[in-house]
Amino acid sequence: MTGEILNHVWQSTVFAILGGLLALAFRKNRAQVRYWIWFSASLKFLLPFALLLTLGGYLGRSPAAKTIPTSAISDTVVQVTVPFPVTTSPTPLPRQDVDWIPRAIIGLWLCGALGIALLRARAWVSIRAAVRNSKPLQMSFPVPVRSSPRALEPALVGIFRPVLLIPGGLLQHLAPRQMESILAHELCHVRRRDNLTAGVHMVVEALFWFHPLVWWISARLVEERERACDEAVLEAGSEPRTYADGILKTCEFCVESTLACVSGVTGADLKQRIFRIMTQERTERLRYSGKLLLAGFGCAALLVPLVLGLKGGSRVWAQNGQPGGSHQPAFKVASIKLYPGCESKQIFGGTWTPSPDRVEIPCVNLSTLIKTAYGTLRDGVTIHPQLLRMEGGPSWMESEFYSVSAKAEVPPAHPQVMLGPMLQALLEERFQLKTHREMRETPVYAMTVGKAGLKVQPLTQVACTPFDPAHPQPASPTGEPPKVCAVPMMLPTGTGNLRLNMFGTTMTQFAEELSFLSGRSVVDETATPGQFDFQLEFAPDPAIAAHYSLKARTGHAGDAAALGSPLATPEGGPDLLVALQKQLGLKLTPNKDSVSILIIDHVVKPSAN
Repeated sequence: MTGEILNHVWQSTVFAILGGLLALAFRKNRAQVRYWIWFSASLKFLLPFALLLTLGGYLGRSPAAKTIPTSAISDTVVQVTVPFPVTTSPTPLPRQDVDWIPRAIIGLWLCGALGIALLRARAWVSIRAAVRNSKPLQMSFPVPVRSSPRALEPALVGIFRPVLLIPGGLLQHLAPRQMESILAHELCHVRRRDNLTAGVHMVVEALFWFHPLVWWISARLVEERERACDEAVLEAGSEPRTYADGILKTCEFCVESTLACVSGVTGADLKQRIFRIMTQERTERLRYSGKLLLAGFGCAALLVPLVLGLKGGSRVWAQNGQPGGSHQPAFKVASIKLYPGCESKQIFGGTWTPSPDRVEIPCVNLSTLIKTAYGTLRDGVTIHPQLLRMEGGPSWMESEFYSVSAKAEVPPAHPQVMLGPMLQALLEERFQLKTHREMRETPVYAMTVGKAGLKVQPLTQVACTPFDPAHPQPASPTGEPPKVCAVPMMLPTGTGNLRLNMFGTTMTQFAEELSFLSGRSVVDETATPGQFDFQLEFAPDPAIAAHYSLKARTGHAGDAAALGSPLATPEGGPDLLVALQKQLGLKLTPNKDSVSILIIDHVVKPSAN
């Protein structure tokens, strides 16, 4: 939420600055042009770009959106307009140590907003009391005219049913022509609906009272609206000297309104207004080029976030596997059947690597399916489903086994993607699965560079081939597994130890593999960019050894390759933490961090199909 608010304030600030530059460019034109520029800048504070981005995201689901290329320019614009990170992770659970800083900031903002609102309400109550105590006057004017006993300047009160309030005795204090010019000024406020636009900006003032530009815009709005009315009165034929005298005498007799939404006649800088009225400062009509510039500015303000949302939305929907993602077709047909007793036959897993349009899993429990579908994806492939932390759900999720057969309506670009979002949709349909995520502080390992320095080799040009789930690399003629970038290969050494090979791998990707091997999330804090070749030999934890022994027996093609015979009992090699520091120069330090937990809210056994 904090990121969204900061981005909105940043975008509104940039928009207001651009509006100010635009108003400066039109300084020789009529005041009403600049007024609407400033009002647009005010309105932007109430209209987040995120609304248009969201609309563009929905439009991005359409097939037509797939043909729109994503350019570097659009990505750069996104980085500029959304500089602060937007967190979409679930709300963390309450902790024992409460962070009072955000609460203090919210409390301070709320006090300021309520303070501004109370001041405005107090002034409004006073003006409404003057209206109630006033008497009607018979005058030819588009709205009702009333005489007030208070020495309040002639002002238009109300937004939807305005009333012109005139202080008693002002008619005797002004000459008839002076009074006509004052009434012409108020008539201009009526036609322009200045009370309505001023009321909108008052809402902006209350919500964004902390922003200096909001108050600067407020002053500009009052100045330009009064100047626009002055220009209209003079164009209607009023004599400048008579009009100026009428304003000055009104100021001598009356008190200025304290509310911007009560449009009077004495607002803005009086000295400058009288100077402009007496000199009859010339203003230029808006030319065709100026109209094009204003129209272009307005269209850009609306279309840029819409197009960015359209492009970004199509990518997001594609990544999340929603209808409209170009690489996430739905399963056309699917079958999930109970397969009792298969766990004792050591079938386990079956064809986890899918064919171009089909997934066949002969024997699997629901818990493993959920971890596979909702686990962390890298390049469309689930990385270590075992790393997904999951809570809730009935016991049969572990004890009951199923066979799964599903065929995609359209073959995806990467077949393994079917084990991600498409499998999620299938589980939500057949098991009525409902989940949510929570962030919880749990023990982790912080991976840093040891005192002896890093001991890994940088990636060589021929060390590995890019990972492509759609076209797996064949083994070499000697039977050696292919060297695929960032794909872990776990090889038994024959002495009970394991040798991990990862080629063309970043530190973050290596930390993901260590998370599985250590049984605890590993956070990369090395701040070391680039790709490296990792080779590590260590004595595995018994559970890890059993895992890879099973894969060696079954030929399970999952998250890593397993070769050779089942693992023997370890003979006392270095454990993982020691091996890391001695062989690679990396150190794992116990720490705590917030980790995403998948919570099972609802699940039922599937019906027979």
